[in-house]
Amino acid sequence: MGAQIDLLITGGKIIDGTGNPWFYGDVAISNDKVLDIAPAGRIDRSSATDVVDASGMVVCPGFIDIQSHSIIPLMIDGRCLSKITQGVTTEIMGEAWTPAPFGGRIDEAIPGAAFRERYPEWSKKAQSWTRFRDWLEAMTEQGVSPNIGSFLGGGTLRRYAKDMDMGAASAEELATMKRVMQEAMEDGAFGVSFALIYPPDAYMGIDEIVEVCEIVAESGGVYITHVRSEAHQLIEGIAEAIEIGRRSGVSVEIYHLKATGRDNWAKMPKVIEMIDDARAEGLDVTVDMYPYVASGTGLSSCLPPWAAAEGKLFDNLVDPETRARIRAEVLNPSGDWEAMADETGPEGVMPVGFDRKENQQYIGKRLDEIAEMRGQNWVDTIFDLLISEQQRIFTMYFGMSEENTALQLQQPWIKVSTDAGGVDPEWATERGPTHPRAYGTYPRVLGKYVREEGVLTLEEAVRKMTSSVADRLGLRDRGLLRAGHFADVVIFDPKTISDRATFENPHQLSTGVRHVWINGTQVLSDGEHTGSTPGRILDGPGRIR
Repeated sequence: MGAQIDLLITGGKIIDGTGNPWFYGDVAISNDKVLDIAPAGRIDRSSATDVVDASGMVVCPGFIDIQSHSIIPLMIDGRCLSKITQGVTTEIMGEAWTPAPFGGRIDEAIPGAAFRERYPEWSKKAQSWTRFRDWLEAMTEQGVSPNIGSFLGGGTLRRYAKDMDMGAASAEELATMKRVMQEAMEDGAFGVSFALIYPPDAYMGIDEIVEVCEIVAESGGVYITHVRSEAHQLIEGIAEAIEIGRRSGVSVEIYHLKATGRDNWAKMPKVIEMIDDARAEGLDVTVDMYPYVASGTGLSSCLPPWAAAEGKLFDNLVDPETRARIRAEVLNPSGDWEAMADETGPEGVMPVGFDRKENQQYIGKRLDEIAEMRGQNWVDTIFDLLISEQQRIFTMYFGMSEENTALQLQQPWIKVSTDAGGVDPEWATERGPTHPRAYGTYPRVLGKYVREEGVLTLEEAVRKMTSSVADRLGLRDRGLLRAGHFADVVIFDPKTISDRATFENPHQLSTGVRHVWINGTQVLSDGEHTGSTPGRILDGPGRIR
């Protein structure tokens, strides 16, 4: 071969990320790249500085999480432990919010008074991130284990021009959004991300989104979206996403596909048909998902979006007249917003993200139980908990079907994502429960849906976690085990890989991932994090250096 081999991985089952059948082979790594892949025993071991025996293991590309929420966790801890131990080597962030660019009408770069008080240095530093790329560079300067990249948060974009005001953007405000979007693409954003159930994203109409997406499309980027409804208006939400792609020419990715609420479960075959038809028409529409039957978002999502207009949510909940209006709509939703509690019932709502000591007693209990403990109607319980906490209160909503989860995983255009940040149980436990997807998404697919239930093959599961994501993002040198590609490599035991995190006890690392390398540097050795932080910024297609 001639070239120096820094690492030789021998004897494993090679799953290269293409979806092709596994084969026994050896992988040679030099510096930060894959040097060669050859049938087992063909590469001279004596030329390698280090040799790792992968007998009985799977060797595959590192997993790429297209829906990561590691922005704040990476500021706290660059190791990204709960993701690295799943085999994740790249975190793609930006759903609805990014801490940059700071400016325009945005008054706080990082939301959440609790975080700003606990980490004032980050809050201060974030005020200087006037370009989209500034925060990514701050992360890599600090040191992060995974590679990182991001979409521009659509909520951030809207707030930059119009803050939390409702109504259509003026010509001047829209021009500002388009300018900021163009600058973000030049800074390496993969596109724009709107979460259309949350204010201020929810205040944007399709025409505004199309104009922003035309800018994204010019650079070859992606419109990635939490659709406007995943429940009663699911069909309409999917249709809107497809229409945005059709009108703007942008590629479309739909976040965490689901049908929420028992009455909506039967809509999933129709949704699949709609996506198949759009693709047959020539529209570039694909999807991702996490393998759980409960979602996770704020307790504030039980309220109509207009309740948070102008940033006055908590004031509105205190005002008797406005509170009565909100209460009436929570109990009898208008149908033009996604009423989370209406879809699951209070028995399917589990708030867990409490900051205040007096509310810790409610962790792990359902909303109907909490209301009974407080001697209140469940709607008033929501209002008063939000007033008490002065924050959105992270909450689990148990509204999806196991049958749909399996059906979705089998679709060729679907990918696996976490919708979560990477955390360490040692410090995350102090902040209360979280969704188990932060710890177990990828091992859950490989253990439950591949090994135990045979919903999809091992090779196809790996493809949905690697090359399919890289292809969607335009990352042509990652997502595959191939000579010349960056050495983001995972070794896992297919017989033991499993998720351990549960809704009741989420802070448990998964098992079965043995070794992880990122850019040729080992970050996980025999299941233990090495402390290395070799992560790099990955650029979207419009990057201008």
